[in-house]
Amino acid sequence: MSHYYRLVVSCPDRRGIVARVSGFISGHGGSITEASQHSDLASGRFFMRYEILSDSIDMTGDELRKAFEPVAREFEMEWALRDTRRRQRVVVMVSRESHCLVDLLYRWTAGEMEGDIVGVISNHPDMRGMVEWHGLPYFHVPVDAADKAAAFAEIEAQVEALDADTVVLARYMQILPPGLCRRYAGRVINIHHSFLPSFVGARPYHQAHDRGVKLIGATCHYVTEELDAGPIIEQDIHRVSHCHTPGDLVRFGRDVEKAVLARGLRWHLEDRVLIHGNKTVVFA
Repeated sequence: MSHYYRLVVSCPDRRGIVARVSGFISGHGGSITEASQHSDLASGRFFMRYEILSDSIDMTGDELRKAFEPVAREFEMEWALRDTRRRQRVVVMVSRESHCLVDLLYRWTAGEMEGDIVGVISNHPDMRGMVEWHGLPYFHVPVDAADKAAAFAEIEAQVEALDADTVVLARYMQILPPGLCRRYAGRVINIHHSFLPSFVGARPYHQAHDRGVKLIGATCHYVTEELDAGPIIEQDIHRVSHCHTPGDLVRFGRDVEKAVLARGLRWHLEDRVLIHGNKTVVFA
């Protein structure tokens, strides 16, 4: 199996960026197997993602990062270089709705996910048997409404102990505290059972039914301190009509939710999502 260095860049737009970066890679013998660029004309920002065949460069990832630093300074880049030989570690958080968790577990065991699920955290005991059947640790951390801080301190300790790169809220029905959002900014992904920014908060399908909408949807987004308002990674929809009940909308929505979450997580793990303010550039 081939391995890659992934270079992702965000910087002020100007002439010569592609030529300079491509020349740098070529000058070190690198073979670019995938290249994506985007210029945001409104903000004057440039975004880039390169996949470089790691075997084509006779240096380590650390050596390549050090060699690239002068180029990054020259163009005022925010950048990262990741070696795909290190698989990202994913912690999944869930409450009582199992469909997104089940789907992610299947995709992981089927080898469809570029990363490894290393543990599941829940505020309910319901999913323990299924998770442990997959050979994964299950952490039941009840959240007492009178003392949520203690529960989230334990959760944060577990996430740290599992050395998580990414946390996925797979229908985890608790609001993360601001400190946890800040610490893992850009690394916590949520699936919201609504086509945001409409119908935020609880029971969005019932809200949608009461409003008589003709389309329902789901939104995969990064978690921020503002509820359901983080940068959006992926969305999708399902058409409904006046004859469908709230229960129908929930059922249709589950199918959309798990597909949207799977795509959003895959793109995140493949370094295809670049955050720009409260928006994203997705090289999917």
